[in-house]
Amino acid sequence: MTEADLIAPYFSRQGVLDRLKRDIARLPAADDLPLFRHPPERVPVPAAVLVPLVNRQHGVQVLLTQRTAHLNDHAGQISFPGGRVDAGDIDRIDTALRETEEEIGLPRTKVEVLGFLPDYDIMTGFRVTPVVGWVEPPFPLAPDPFEVAEIFEVPLQFLLDPANHRRNSRTVDDCTRHFYSMPWEGRNIWGATAGMLHSLYRLLAQGG
Repeated sequence: MTEADLIAPYFSRQGVLDRLKRDIARLPAADDLPLFRHPPERVPVPAAVLVPLVNRQHGVQVLLTQRTAHLNDHAGQISFPGGRVDAGDIDRIDTALRETEEEIGLPRTKVEVLGFLPDYDIMTGFRVTPVVGWVEPPFPLAPDPFEVAEIFEVPLQFLLDPANHRRNSRTVDDCTRHFYSMPWEGRNIWGATAGMLHSLYRLLAQGG
């Protein structure tokens, strides 16, 4: 039996929901790739993103955005819709849904929140909570041209295949940063986005 056969039951709303109902502390031990963690003296900026799983007839897809090249943070990178927590947000779910609606025009009424992935620290000062949502087509999209250059989808099956998870490192000013990348059809999904997708893989495919 191949790994694709083993994870096939999780290419459904119920399969994902069953796994996300588990305490994320029960995730299997991470592999040997060290992830960035904010030092105790730093107070990270809280943020949240939506991990949209789109139920297409040809299989579940993950919706992603490519940020515009002129932004101050993460310009040109592939990311999930989301952003920093505002004072008026009720919780991280509210942040993720609000930011998603502002960035790509996906109405919050079209998103069924299934659960969360572990918080993810990024070097630009943020601590990001990934909120996993199930989206049934059809749905409208209206990307904010200031923030979003493109919206596209990647098959969940591709992203859950560990053969597509490349380990990378980069040293800048004597500081070595380790990160994942998942190249797909000429696009390079890397950094925090790839790290969160690797967490999704660990939860769905390795959760036992």
